[in-house]
Amino acid sequence: MSHVLPAVPSSVSISGDWTPGSWQRRQALQQPQYQDAAELARATGQLASLPPLVTSWEVLALKHALAEAQEGKRFLLQGGDCAESFADCTSPIISNRLKVLLQMSLVLVHGLKRPVLRVGRFAGQYAKPRSADSETRDGVTLPSFRGDLVNGPEFTPEARRPDPQRLIQAHSHSALTMNFVRALIDGGFADLHHPEYWDLAWVEHSPLAAEYRRMVAAIGDSLRFMETLAGPIAGFSRVDFFTSHEALLLHYEEALTRQVPRHQGWFNLSTHFPWIGMRTAALDGAHVEYFRGIRNPIAVKVGPSVTPAQLLPLIDALNPEDEPGRLTLIHRMGNAQIGSALPPLLAAVKREGRRVLWVADPMHGNTESTSNGYKTRRFDNIRGELDQAFDIHAAAGTRLGGVHLELTGEDVTECMGGARDLNEADLDRAYKSMVDPRLNYEQSLELAMLIVRKSVGTTGV
Repeated sequence: MSHVLPAVPSSVSISGDWTPGSWQRRQALQQPQYQDAAELARATGQLASLPPLVTSWEVLALKHALAEAQEGKRFLLQGGDCAESFADCTSPIISNRLKVLLQMSLVLVHGLKRPVLRVGRFAGQYAKPRSADSETRDGVTLPSFRGDLVNGPEFTPEARRPDPQRLIQAHSHSALTMNFVRALIDGGFADLHHPEYWDLAWVEHSPLAAEYRRMVAAIGDSLRFMETLAGPIAGFSRVDFFTSHEALLLHYEEALTRQVPRHQGWFNLSTHFPWIGMRTAALDGAHVEYFRGIRNPIAVKVGPSVTPAQLLPLIDALNPEDEPGRLTLIHRMGNAQIGSALPPLLAAVKREGRRVLWVADPMHGNTESTSNGYKTRRFDNIRGELDQAFDIHAAAGTRLGGVHLELTGEDVTECMGGARDLNEADLDRAYKSMVDPRLNYEQSLELAMLIVRKSVGTTGV
């Protein structure tokens, strides 16, 4: 992960009563109930002594890039697993996920004619919110599975017990993931001269393969032409790449919140780009209290029930100085509700002149259950919400600056529709997600192509 962007000086002032642990004075939703406080204290103490996972200069470089995205100079592509598992910390799964994001970004750069900011939804996405604290099967009630950061998916008392040692394991698996991604990118994996490195064997006969390869060939011809004239051009062999996750489990985030030399304030060094989920975004809640004090760029998921009266005070709390690149709002409304829910929010934020980056998450508002018991998403609804998002922003005079997607490079059948027109019966073939359904490679690449067509048609670029 090479990061050469200049940092943005921060003028954000935090009131003197904020500390990395001041969130503990507020109501903290979606937190596991640990049985042994001393065991938790030992684990968080050990975690606080471990090296950070990212650096402050990487964090500030991302904030600068997000500020450029706010101005329309970049487009944010944020994607990865719904919930990572420790078992999936393997080289094929990590490299395949990276391949998908690189291919999507190549499509977007080629079509949008502007740089793409690549942010992986991985190296820390080990916790998930749940609708209930417990689960009952055959008369037995156990704690809900909250992701590998907290407990195990097996329905046994031992597996479902919240285990503080998993905090240390999550740090280890995040470090392994990031080390491998950094090694790939720094070693030339992202070199535009060799896009064949990004090929996924299982999609050799994809309906989209021919169109993608024509695009790669055109880019290759252009690159060779420029280098014939000017010689080797720096910058085509490496890319900037950042990580993100929902900062759900606050004990983990607090332990990795640090002060660093030569930069004022506190940084969450578990990830470059943490976000607050829709279920934990209460203005007076623990997550907002924690987030308001860190210097990272941050994001908030915004659902269809949010009103301008709720959103504007949240913006004031999280970005009181209106700092460029600080705050991203990720709207996840659903195809059926975005038309009525999003325009009032855009109008209110625009009227107040607040500086935010608007990003569309067309995944989370379109989840449904099938007759055979699978959670799925229809590609037509995902595409429909994204199409509407571009149109609504254009009508409001605002800018859709990015997308937030759950996707994988594996040969899964979790979302219906797309290039191969997957149906309900196909879900049985390769449904692997522990929590939410993800786009597979073909669906992800198709969506990138649709983004280009829609964006060009809407903005005229």
